[in-house]
Amino acid sequence: MTTLLEILVPLAGFALITLAAGEIGKLFARVRLPLITGFLFTGIIAGPFILGLLQKPAITRLHFIDEVALAFIAFAAGSELYLKELRGRFRSITWVTIGLVIFTFTLGSLAVLALAEFIPFMQSMPVPGRLAVAMLAGTILVARSPSAAIAIINEMRAKGPFTQTVIGVTVIMDVVVITLFAINSSIATTIFQGLAFDLGFILLLLAELLGSLGVGIALTRLIQIIMSLRLQSRIKIPAILLAGYAIFPLSSLLQQVSHDLLPFEIHLEPLLICMITGFWITNFSNYRAEFSNDLKQSGLPIYMAFFTLTGASLNLDTLGKTWPIALALFGVRLLGISLGSFSGGVLAGEPFSHNRIRWMGFITQAGVALGLARDVAIEFPRLGNDFATIIIALVVLNEVIGPAFFKWSIQLVGESHLRAKAPEFDGVRDALIFGLERQALVLGRHLQAHGWQSKIAFPEGSKHEDFEAGDIDIHPLPDLTLESLKELEPEHADAIVCLLDSDEDNYRICELIYEHFGIDTVVVRLKDRTLAPRFQALGVRIVDPSTATVRLLEQFVRSPSATSLILGLAGNQDIAEFEVRDPTLHGITLRNLRLPLDTLILSVRRREQVLISHGYTELEVGDRVTVIGSPQSLEEVMLRFDI
Repeated sequence: MTTLLEILVPLAGFALITLAAGEIGKLFARVRLPLITGFLFTGIIAGPFILGLLQKPAITRLHFIDEVALAFIAFAAGSELYLKELRGRFRSITWVTIGLVIFTFTLGSLAVLALAEFIPFMQSMPVPGRLAVAMLAGTILVARSPSAAIAIINEMRAKGPFTQTVIGVTVIMDVVVITLFAINSSIATTIFQGLAFDLGFILLLLAELLGSLGVGIALTRLIQIIMSLRLQSRIKIPAILLAGYAIFPLSSLLQQVSHDLLPFEIHLEPLLICMITGFWITNFSNYRAEFSNDLKQSGLPIYMAFFTLTGASLNLDTLGKTWPIALALFGVRLLGISLGSFSGGVLAGEPFSHNRIRWMGFITQAGVALGLARDVAIEFPRLGNDFATIIIALVVLNEVIGPAFFKWSIQLVGESHLRAKAPEFDGVRDALIFGLERQALVLGRHLQAHGWQSKIAFPEGSKHEDFEAGDIDIHPLPDLTLESLKELEPEHADAIVCLLDSDEDNYRICELIYEHFGIDTVVVRLKDRTLAPRFQALGVRIVDPSTATVRLLEQFVRSPSATSLILGLAGNQDIAEFEVRDPTLHGITLRNLRLPLDTLILSVRRREQVLISHGYTELEVGDRVTVIGSPQSLEEVMLRFDI
């Protein structure tokens, strides 16, 4: 009997290793490798085969961490399947999913059977046992990675039918693969126990699936009660995870009791139950957004713990003998994905240009595949970590290679909407203002007073005021298309200001600027604050008229001198921001710049980070430096930073 102390001691050590895994994962991410690869690597290093910080008895005692993480993974898989988002391309998603399942499962299972003589733990198995292992492995080969796919889509800002089909198939595949795993797990249990396949087995399998559905709905009700209590996240999230974890010991208890009292065992698959719960909450309750947010909040620490423990559980001696098997299965899986996605796309009537490269979007694997591999090790001790080791090696290959192929496919079909390269500074500061109104004219004149060239544009037919401003160029636009925008020569602009009456028109301009011109400084006057996240995703600076005046008054009260300075009301003092373009300044410290004596550097913005400057801060080309000083001295600073 394991005592509480025997659990707490390895748990404390494992917590420290997991924290280290988080930092190592960040290092892997910097070189464009998945976070989970860093977590697995940390676990391998800390495991019994290298440093020995986690020995096998300790790993066994920490088994409950696997089950908590598996419940979370199943919740997340179910919650990704939101039916309303899949209706638009349901036909294509259905056929591609069917093609992928048939080809990947069939070829994967046959490959494992063919390679059985080269897999150490399968060599002594009879044919039925080999068939059971092949079916379990074939099922896991079907799994995809919604989290990786969604991350790539967000990174590429991908939109279009190709992307919609890939993410739809990827999301629905987790539901299919967990259901398929529940069926094949029952079949494998029957094979290993030497029971017959007859009508009674089929009825028992159906009863188990219906039982899992019932328990999943009951778990849904329990989690809805937890969420209705409006508890703090630090209490609510552990309560939800505890409810999911409880399904694992309850399933084991039911299996043991049925074994003792009945002529057959009843096995309800915990992963299927938790997946049903996630699906039900997402599609048939009022807690979809809250449940999804709770899962996102708890995701990183759970994945850190799960993948680190998985890495520590790897049998490196088995991996050394079977890595060619993992490579062979990788090739077979690619073949199955290619045939399945192509045939499914053809049956769905998809364009040939999409069908021939769609396989690139289905390579990635992560949480569900690793979760199923760990579940096999738990449910079938005779396979243990040797089975999981081969699958994990395969998953790592897919997770490292898959994202690059998916990005490539998005670019090939033209559905990528990445930010364009920023234009080079042409020596003149230009501002392009959209919207013809008094504020636009005043802004343009203020900028001209500070050495900028201003240009105002407005869509014909839009709401605008009639002005004749001979000192500022005014350009009517026939529409808000890329062609019309190019006539304004925005590639020469250093700043874009959107003051149109319609937030959607402003967003359209910001999106075109982001994708085709890459201008860094884009400012929008926003009317509907709920739209702010859309603009912020494009790096747009937002001015909210409903709060701007109040915040300005607040700053006048709290720091009147600084506010007056920012607004240009402080006599012969001004503030300006310059970009460091002169390569000879790269690596120069601020104290060695030899700037005019009446200037002061307030901050340095490097990429997305603002540095509080001091004398030993070293400049880099591309830094944006904020300087206070007299207008004449600021002109000297601008010349100093330019080429």
